[in-house]
Amino acid sequence: MKKRALILSFLLLPLFIFNAHAASSNMDGALKKKAKRATDNGLRFLREQQAEDGSWSGSVGITALALRAFLQSRRHYNEDDGPFITRPVQFLLSHVKEDGSITESINNRNYNTAVAITALQATGNPKYKKVIENGQKFLKGLQLTEKSGYQRDHKYYGGIGYGGDERPDLSNAYMAIEALKETSVDKKDPVWEKALLFVSRSQNNSETNDLDWAKNDGGFAYMPGYSPHGDAVSYGSMSHAGLISLLFAGVDRNDPRVQTVYKWIQDNYTLDSNPGAKHNQGLFYYYNAFAKSMKAYGENEITDSKGVKHNWRNDLTSKLLSLQGKDGSWVNQDSPRWWEGNKNLVTAWSVIALNHVIQ
Repeated sequence: MKKRALILSFLLLPLFIFNAHAASSNMDGALKKKAKRATDNGLRFLREQQAEDGSWSGSVGITALALRAFLQSRRHYNEDDGPFITRPVQFLLSHVKEDGSITESINNRNYNTAVAITALQATGNPKYKKVIENGQKFLKGLQLTEKSGYQRDHKYYGGIGYGGDERPDLSNAYMAIEALKETSVDKKDPVWEKALLFVSRSQNNSETNDLDWAKNDGGFAYMPGYSPHGDAVSYGSMSHAGLISLLFAGVDRNDPRVQTVYKWIQDNYTLDSNPGAKHNQGLFYYYNAFAKSMKAYGENEITDSKGVKHNWRNDLTSKLLSLQGKDGSWVNQDSPRWWEGNKNLVTAWSVIALNHVIQ
């Protein structure tokens, strides 16, 4: 009898763990079903838009993001599912350069390589280990340090830019940090500490930012002392990118940098706009970063500065459902800036965001 009970307990254990995980998100059940359907429709749109060479928009970056949307979806697509997965993988591999970068042009080399190695990692295929390692080396090589003539007191030290001579910025740093995190770079690697110095100097927090430009609202600017939306204003997409960067680089939740940006997010909680940004520029970038940062932070609810509690998963799902087109796609109707007029890119971002919500 005891043996039978023990066997039964082992059989029920996976179900208990699954139910406990499902309950932990405290997400509305009906919304979750709609979110699942929305991801299926978004992936269907992407599959219909895929070129014969496996790419989306002929871009390494967009192809990598779309591929990640498929691989990390609730359907758990993989290379065994056929050409719609294997062809984009081969498209990425066909653009691997000798320096380790993965890109179709000299522009956006950091973005493209970062999202490409993240997608290749998501395949789970050990064949791409060397390509991923070379991509990691390329990304780390872009970091501005003593090797590139920068000293620790320079505001750009530890930063990463597009991959040319451009100034580093938090968006590029966040993309690289996420890629290095997703591809399991050693936590003791000096790339993390140096990146954190740049990230911290992009935050409007004079207590932890040693540069004199910083204000004290806790949010993040695009780069130290500058934002495209005026002065060094903090805004939503960069504040969530900053929070992700801090957490992925190993900063504790109780660290004042994390707590002050979380306070900014509470004070500016909304999904109706990219708070602080002009004309809703970067709106879907914001939604994507919002989903990742909230999941990484680990709370199911966020209490805004007025004391109102929000289930962020429900809120984000409702907003994305309201913006999805009949063909399953998403696009920024307010501003095409930063490629947000490209349905393939915006749909990939939206599906990835929903993948973080429902899993």
